[in-house]
Amino acid sequence: MASQLHGEYKVHGGKLVVVDCSVADGVLRDVRVSGDFFLEPDEALEDINAALNGLPEDLSAAALADAVTDSLRSGAVLFGFSAQAVSIAVRRALTRASSWVDHEWDIIAPTILPTAVNVALDEILTEEVGAGRRNPTLRFWDWEEPSVVIGSFQSVRNELDAEGVQKYGIKVVRRISGGGAMFMEAGNCITYSLYIPQTLVDGLSFEDSYKFLDAWVLAALESMGIEAFYIPLNDIATAQGKIGGAAQKRLSNGAMVHHVTMSYDIDAEKMVKVLRIGKEKLSDKGTRSAKKRVDPLRRQSGLAREEILQRMSATFVDRYGARPSVLRDTELQEARRRVESKFGTDEWLLRIP
Repeated sequence: MASQLHGEYKVHGGKLVVVDCSVADGVLRDVRVSGDFFLEPDEALEDINAALNGLPEDLSAAALADAVTDSLRSGAVLFGFSAQAVSIAVRRALTRASSWVDHEWDIIAPTILPTAVNVALDEILTEEVGAGRRNPTLRFWDWEEPSVVIGSFQSVRNELDAEGVQKYGIKVVRRISGGGAMFMEAGNCITYSLYIPQTLVDGLSFEDSYKFLDAWVLAALESMGIEAFYIPLNDIATAQGKIGGAAQKRLSNGAMVHHVTMSYDIDAEKMVKVLRIGKEKLSDKGTRSAKKRVDPLRRQSGLAREEILQRMSATFVDRYGARPSVLRDTELQEARRRVESKFGTDEWLLRIP
């Protein structure tokens, strides 16, 4: 008799979807979808179950979602969930997708390091998680040198004002993920990186994966009286304005890094003298002044940066049972080696001049 499999997925801002099933001869059997969602008409649930029964167990999440969508009769309405949510629950039942509770989590407290070393560690720790040599990990950054970290596909010439960079002694480095430039001085930002298996976001769109991976930090901000939300694709904002942005990079080894920088007490006057923030970008954000795009966490929370970091760490630990960890000597040594061979070189920094 085939063993019974069970998978659950909680839609971000929505309802719980549960799938119970078995597998026989490589196909799904006895599929039963349930949850606290709403669905009209009632008969549509049987249509979904029937569509999933008999499908190959190795179908992708996208193919499973397509099968559910194709099964829906005209006029069927899904409230609080989606075909994508059902597919993720199926993949979790089959252990091809994972949830937060399926992993043992580590957390690394802020450690003051050169910015280039921080960037190199993002690549190294993602590789370590993919190779199974490190648990999925949350790492908070810290640094002393004034820096700009540009996205993987940004042009140095287009993004930076050379005079401002020189005047303020800015260290410029390029990270492995896409997205925009990060202006960072000691104590003016909160930056963290998540190193995770891609199974955690299996079936999620890129847009949904951002919100999913940062649900814990939005909860932490809420505990401080800050009502934050995502503006697609990767901006974190409040009613008072943007407070941060996220970026991701997925490696071929099955792991990925998701990192976020939020402004705490940023020097907007200096930022606009270092970064070239063009009219096109400002118009897209609906503002005429670059200075208005940065709304510090200090003003909205009234808390010291260290207190915000502690609140964020405590929220992550409470949710996922993370245990304290540290950077290994081998990881730090490799990071410094890669600064010399890659992240600190003009060949890498100026690959898009």
